[in-house]
Amino acid sequence: MKKILYLLSLFGLMFASDISFADDLSFGAFAIVDDIDSDMNVEQVSFNPGAGALDVKQFDIAGVMLGMNYDQVSNLFLDGNGLYAPRQKNSVIYTINKEWKYNLDYECRQNNVFVPDQLEKCINSLAQSRGLLYVSEIHLERTFTGETVDIYFTSNATDNVVWKVVYNNDVDTMEGESEKFENQREKKMLAFWQGVIDKYGTPNSGEDKWISSELAYDPMMQALYGQLILVDNGLNAIDSSENIQKARENFQAKPYAF
Repeated sequence: MKKILYLLSLFGLMFASDISFADDLSFGAFAIVDDIDSDMNVEQVSFNPGAGALDVKQFDIAGVMLGMNYDQVSNLFLDGNGLYAPRQKNSVIYTINKEWKYNLDYECRQNNVFVPDQLEKCINSLAQSRGLLYVSEIHLERTFTGETVDIYFTSNATDNVVWKVVYNNDVDTMEGESEKFENQREKKMLAFWQGVIDKYGTPNSGEDKWISSELAYDPMMQALYGQLILVDNGLNAIDSSENIQKARENFQAKPYAF
């Protein structure tokens, strides 16, 4: 079985000896949320009889591919000229990896910052200045068709690139339960699946997965009712490992002498 190769990215982090923050510090009209453990969903996969590997990393959803950086994604959508537009509220989400947030929380409190809102401001300010605050999500919508695209990025430890793309539409919804609505739903679903097959080809694992190999940490795509998930779980695992390792190495412990 292939082993996950851990990327040894180096942080050029500059740690200040004192802590200060401007009262009017602003992070723009973007949401900042806590880092959330992701559901890795690494169920075992296998090839269909006679099927071979696919270069899933070259797949795209609405033009977004695994490994694209924030600038590449924003150039596609955030100028307002694409098929999709940022959703009205919190379209861009910023995150501080929780391992680093714990470090910064300790560092701020060691410098006598305890009031909750000031503590949060201190943490965010340090995270921004040290390159630890990163775009973790972009949420797009196409209101005319009811489609959405949610894009998830790794941290700056692994170059802040796309590791998961989730597409949703309304083909699995019905206005009612009568025969005509069921008929319409089936036709919508058929059209969706036909479009998926036309773009990506026949699944090479089960009836709904396109896989790069039998290792679930390699890039893969799955199609569900009205949903597509393009994911690189290996990249996300590498990113998590990098942050854990670097945060431990750079924890600002007291200068104990013994």
